[in-house]
Amino acid sequence: MTGTDKARIASQFIAFLPHAKALNMRIEEVGEGVAVISMPYDQKLVGDTRTEVIHGGAVSALMDTCGGAAVMSHPDAPGGTATIDLRIDYMRAATPHHRITARAECHHITRNVAFVRAVAMDEDTERPVAMATGAFTVEPSKGDGS
Repeated sequence: MTGTDKARIASQFIAFLPHAKALNMRIEEVGEGVAVISMPYDQKLVGDTRTEVIHGGAVSALMDTCGGAAVMSHPDAPGGTATIDLRIDYMRAATPHHRITARAECHHITRNVAFVRAVAMDEDTERPVAMATGAFTVEPSKGDGS
C-alpha cells in the first residue's frame, strides 16, 4: 500500500468517527506519519460559560484523533490503531472563538506500538494550548504470524 493510499484511508476513517463529526473536525493534512486536524470554536463545547473557553475534553479528543491519523498514515504502519496511552499537558486556555488545530507526528514505530508527539494551538501559534505524547497500538499486518 502506498503512502497516498494510507493517507486516504486514514482520512476516510477519521471522517466517519462519530466524535469527529460531532466536534466538526476537519482534516487539514494527512500523510507520511503526520496529521493536522482542526476543530472550530463552538459554544456547545464551552466548559466555562463565564470565560467561554472550550472544554479540555474537546481538545483531548482532537489530539487523540490526530495522533491516530498520524499513526495510520505512517509508512511502516500496517493498518488500524487504537490509543494505549495519551498524556496531555495543558499549557493555557484556548482563546474563545478561535479554531483549534492539532498537529501530530508518529516519530517511532515498533512491531506493536507507535509513538506520537502532538501539539494543539489556536491562532496564537507561538503559545501552544496543549502538548501531548502518546502510544498507540500497531495492528499486525496480515501474514506476519501475529
